[in-house]
Amino acid sequence: MDGILFVASVAERPDLLAPALALGGIGAEFMRHDPIAALVKARRLAVRWPEHFLVVLDDGVPVARAVSVPLVFPDAERTELPDQGWDGIILWAVEDALDGRPPTCVAALDVQVAGDRRGQGIAGEALTFLRASVRERGMGRLVVPVRPTTKEQLPSLPMERFLARRRPDGLSADPWIRAHERLGGRVVRVAPSSMTIVGTLAQWKSWTGRTLTDGTNVVDGALVPVLASTDLDVGVYVEPNVWVEHALDPR
Repeated sequence: MDGILFVASVAERPDLLAPALALGGIGAEFMRHDPIAALVKARRLAVRWPEHFLVVLDDGVPVARAVSVPLVFPDAERTELPDQGWDGIILWAVEDALDGRPPTCVAALDVQVAGDRRGQGIAGEALTFLRASVRERGMGRLVVPVRPTTKEQLPSLPMERFLARRRPDGLSADPWIRAHERLGGRVVRVAPSSMTIVGTLAQWKSWTGRTLTDGTNVVDGALVPVLASTDLDVGVYVEPNVWVEHALDPR
């Protein structure tokens, strides 16, 4: 890293929204077609929960963002994190916002680092800032539906077996899961259907540049294969993520 990193929320610095959005997005084109994602476009989150839209600055220049949503967890009806992972936690947050329920937990949705600054530990710093922000808001739990950065290299390996891959020091072989573990995050379990994307075969070709065939299809950027049927003219992608929980001491 070039210098000391600072963080500000969009609530404090509305001028940071545009450069934060310009940092880009995560995942391949098909990832933008999860219908739940329409609820939480970055600009919409910045308007609804600006205090949870953090921008990491290096010498005043935005180099990363860390975006989260507040919600209620756990409670009598939500005793476990949802199998639906990213999709499920968004629905909980939106339900709670509509019902006016005071949040007890924060869920991270997006940690994005500028393309020319990746591999420099900035994502871990952004996560550290996010943890601190949750504590300062008096909440003791941060949950994250983690999308392992190296899983797409092993699309046919079940996520449970992927999680079992460990380094000699006991930490995850995946760098993004490892970043969470180093900060005290605990792997809770797999979220088997964290995102679900359905499209016609023509849509999948426009998203991936590939013509899907009957059965399983490995496509660039996917953590697991896409299941396709030419008879039904449909391709279905159900992405597993990994639930990680950070237990924090609220201030």
